[in-house]
Amino acid sequence: MRYLPLTETDRREMLGVIGAKSVDELFRDVPESARREGLVDLPRRKGELEVERIFSRMAEKNVAAGSVPFFVGGGAYRHHVPATVDHLIQRSEFLTSYTPYQPEIAQGTLQYLFEFQTQVAMITGMDVANASMYDASTGCGEAVLMAHRVTKRRKAVLSGTLHPQYSAVVKNLSDFAGYKLEIMAPALPDTAEDIISHITEETSCVVVQTPGFFGELHDLRPIAEAAHAKGALLIAVVPEIVSLGAVTPPGEMGADIVVAEGQSIGNGLNFGGPYVGLFATREKYVRQMPGRLCGETVDADGKRGFVLTLSTREQHIRREKATSNICTNSGLCCLAFTIHMSLLGEDGYAQLARINHAAAVSLAEKLASVPGVEILNKAFFNEFTMRLPKPAAEVVDALADKGVLGGVPASRLLPGVKGVEDLLIVASTEINTDADRAAYQAALKEVL
Repeated sequence: MRYLPLTETDRREMLGVIGAKSVDELFRDVPESARREGLVDLPRRKGELEVERIFSRMAEKNVAAGSVPFFVGGGAYRHHVPATVDHLIQRSEFLTSYTPYQPEIAQGTLQYLFEFQTQVAMITGMDVANASMYDASTGCGEAVLMAHRVTKRRKAVLSGTLHPQYSAVVKNLSDFAGYKLEIMAPALPDTAEDIISHITEETSCVVVQTPGFFGELHDLRPIAEAAHAKGALLIAVVPEIVSLGAVTPPGEMGADIVVAEGQSIGNGLNFGGPYVGLFATREKYVRQMPGRLCGETVDADGKRGFVLTLSTREQHIRREKATSNICTNSGLCCLAFTIHMSLLGEDGYAQLARINHAAAVSLAEKLASVPGVEILNKAFFNEFTMRLPKPAAEVVDALADKGVLGGVPASRLLPGVKGVEDLLIVASTEINTDADRAAYQAALKEVL
């Protein structure tokens, strides 16, 4: 009864209210092919202590990211998060706070969101940022919908540099809303000329990721000029926010909207989430921006205060005037980002980026010396792609057996795409040591 609290009387009463004679009748619309025959192959009952032991043994089969040399990226990166971050976000006033509907009792939440927005606007080189999205993939989808509203056009171009999972999210939103979408084939390198050739007078926006899915850095300026010449917007996607400590911000290269994943600052891998989507744009487009925007003001006594300045979502305004249905923001992840960024400061952020780039360059040089390995990137930040003489998925499994998590096979995120089976995407951050890189080099030699 502890885990199955409903009695037969409870079930009969609910079925009666619903109008079904039995549980089988309740689920009669589920096709037979989708139904499971028999019970799941699990013990019928176990005590709590036994369940803990079973799950502990299952967990021991995993290789934890912090237990071995770790070089996995592909949109989620392992960085060092100072202990101060976790300590502060677990304070009850931060951990339990939610949507700041009443500014007079939510000044702390509003202030750190204001600081967060300021940080995001500065590092992306944009005029204004919102109080976050769920993650970069959903932010990317919202950016495309925003571009359609701004340009009054209905077709978006997604470059081959865009993470395939981001493309999938944009496709879902576009299909649902009835918009056209042109997704370029994955390519390395994906040149500016390739991308520009797809921009026409009916294009609302072109979406370019930098660093790209394969790690390549892009100069966005010629793409921005070509897009603007056709009346389209440039949406820049940054999957690794640490990179903006070293490379030119998208805003300075002509981007109209910048979407980024903020997980690398203040947030651990967390099994893939929750993460924090960064979203920034030009001031002239601010009223078409999804989500909400916190602002600074002065109260009746002349004291500084913070308020929700703009909230273009269905919870606050009429549905027909809402720019998105995003109903909240990644508040605690925003706070973690803000604290970590404040601890780093401008100089520390730039230094962190330099360390990341140096770590990746050192790793690329070591791996390039392994017979049969070819590094494909000309310009990269802390992630690059290499071609192997064997299928990358097999190599990754063999490396894991030797205690090295060697990267993401491109075929894993691009299933069915020809020509990527031998491509391995590798990331190296500040957490990797010389010993880690040497272990990877030695293990790869043995595997190949």
